[in-house]
Amino acid sequence: MTTSTVTAVASAETSGEAAAPDPGRQRLRRRLAQWGFVAPAVVFMLLFFGYPLVRNIVMSFQHYTPKTFFTGEAPFNGTDNWASVFQDVLFGKALWHTLVFTVGSLLGQFCIGLALAVFFNRRFPLNGVLRSLILLPWLVPMVVSGIVWRRILDQDTGVLNTFLDTLGLGGQTPWLTSPDMALLSVILVNIWIGIPFNMVILYGGLQEIPKELYEASALDGASAWRTFRSITLPMLKPVITVVLVLGFMSTVKILDLILALTDGGPADATQTLGTLTYQNSFVELDFGAGAVVGNVLIIVSAVFAVFYLRANRTEGK
Repeated sequence: MTTSTVTAVASAETSGEAAAPDPGRQRLRRRLAQWGFVAPAVVFMLLFFGYPLVRNIVMSFQHYTPKTFFTGEAPFNGTDNWASVFQDVLFGKALWHTLVFTVGSLLGQFCIGLALAVFFNRRFPLNGVLRSLILLPWLVPMVVSGIVWRRILDQDTGVLNTFLDTLGLGGQTPWLTSPDMALLSVILVNIWIGIPFNMVILYGGLQEIPKELYEASALDGASAWRTFRSITLPMLKPVITVVLVLGFMSTVKILDLILALTDGGPADATQTLGTLTYQNSFVELDFGAGAVVGNVLIIVSAVFAVFYLRANRTEGK
């Protein structure tokens, strides 16, 4: 090999080494590309969730009135708003009603939704048609459902009382006008609205359970209840977690349904944290107190989500 050839080969190798990509630069480019895809979502969350949350927290420590919209003056008043809300008897009632309403709604929606999901998991004529009809309460806007049920549950002219009177079961039940019956009536209406959501999600989870497990259970002679308890429920656990968490998040803050049915009455019997936030902010125009109740609602939701998901993760391990 001549000297010129050796020199050419050496120079080619040198230029190849110089052109080799830098691993650090490649990692930086990949990281920038990843952040480029994530950045729109982060910006959206900060603008439409982060800013309102921070603003609501700040507002709860301010004397914020309608005058503030014109003057921009909202002096800080420390914890006066928090003390005023916590000392209000109505706040304690609203907190208790929220707990009863949420737990009652979740139990009713989940149990009936699971029963319907198991029922429709079998093949029979008109299965798809019936499942489609059950979805109707979920598709109707919440306010429309509330107005319709308010007419149905009317004490004097409601369809339900008229039907009960025809059967001789008494037709003067004050479903929405009695402090003892109003909260129960609102819970039942909300259960009716939430059943389709639970049924659809749980039905989808049932479809993912391998059929071989049920065949093996049948060969072992296991009863239907034993099969449900040992196979169906454990396999549905991830789906149940999603259903309960999403159901809690949507139920604990319900406002439009209660406003359409009872407007928080009678005698504040259906007043919840959601309706109390609305009343403080947009009826009494005390935006600071409304922000306090809203923050309490956020804290309750966050605590439930964290503890439930952590408990579920611990059991999974």
